[in-house]
Amino acid sequence: MTTVKESVEVDVPVHTAYNQWTQFEQFPHFMEGVEEVRQIDDRHNHWVTKIGGVRREFDTEIVDQHPDERIGWRTVDGDTQQRGLVSFQRLDDEHTRVELVMAVEPSGVAEKAADLTGAIDRRVKGDMRRFKDYIEHRGSETGAWRGRIRPGD
Repeated sequence: MTTVKESVEVDVPVHTAYNQWTQFEQFPHFMEGVEEVRQIDDRHNHWVTKIGGVRREFDTEIVDQHPDERIGWRTVDGDTQQRGLVSFQRLDDEHTRVELVMAVEPSGVAEKAADLTGAIDRRVKGDMRRFKDYIEHRGSETGAWRGRIRPGD
């Protein structure tokens, strides 16, 4: 499994950054290769991606969510294996550090080659830069879900 870690500082308050990240269906606006994210319920999302010409569909489950602090997830169905945690750290009233840590199990020849060449790492870094641009340009979130999900719930 490959672990990727990236952080960005965004020029918005912590609640704005966090609230926007809970709007999973907006991910295609800043995540390269993500064609669609459909929220099934408070814990589950269905993803459609197309990366390197390979189309994949999979489901994720949120396993830990604490408003303005973190969101953790894992795949539960499909041919993609990953887990991750995005955390939000208040720097001051108008600045937030957003850190993403993902563990991805590349499957198939194209994904394994992408992993060997560092493409997965570059994609995540680019996604985080695009999130920064997206939320700073908007200045406000497109919505919010402030519920709490505890590990083991």
